[in-house]
Amino acid sequence: MARPAPGVAGADRSQGAPVHQAATEGGSQPEEKPASRRTRRATKNASRKRSPKTAADKRSYVCSVRLNETEKSLLATAAAAARTSLPAFLARSALAAARDPEHAAGAIAGERELISELFAARRHLGHVGNNLNQLTRAVNSGDRPADAHLDAVLTAVRRATDRVQAATDRLLEHR
Repeated sequence: MARPAPGVAGADRSQGAPVHQAATEGGSQPEEKPASRRTRRATKNASRKRSPKTAADKRSYVCSVRLNETEKSLLATAAAAARTSLPAFLARSALAAARDPEHAAGAIAGERELISELFAARRHLGHVGNNLNQLTRAVNSGDRPADAHLDAVLTAVRRATDRVQAATDRLLEHR
């Protein structure tokens, strides 16, 4: 088979299209257009970019937190008010609490502790109420209990009702 002259298209070996040879291996083809210069995109405002964190400041640990709808909504609203994401808000507020553990313990006292206090105060009121019923039964049957005993029971009833009221108020403030 004869070779075509240099610079002339050769015979079609597949589908009838002319075959051209490259000037050099891996070089550009004679028919190709020169590559156009790409224009560079406008860069974003440099003041809005975050500076990269140092290795010590990068957060590499992930903690999973479960929330109910009410808790998530409350935290999302607080995060939006702080103009931060929910995970960042959780991390920052937890770190703030961890820096002052004595104050945080009082602030974090959840509903569970308040409800426990309310139930304990209610039990105390029940015990004191039992003493008051015994005194009432004695008075109704004609006995005259000692004034000191009567005063002690009435004082205990007042303290118990104050304790229940205080626990209820704290629970309502917490909500």
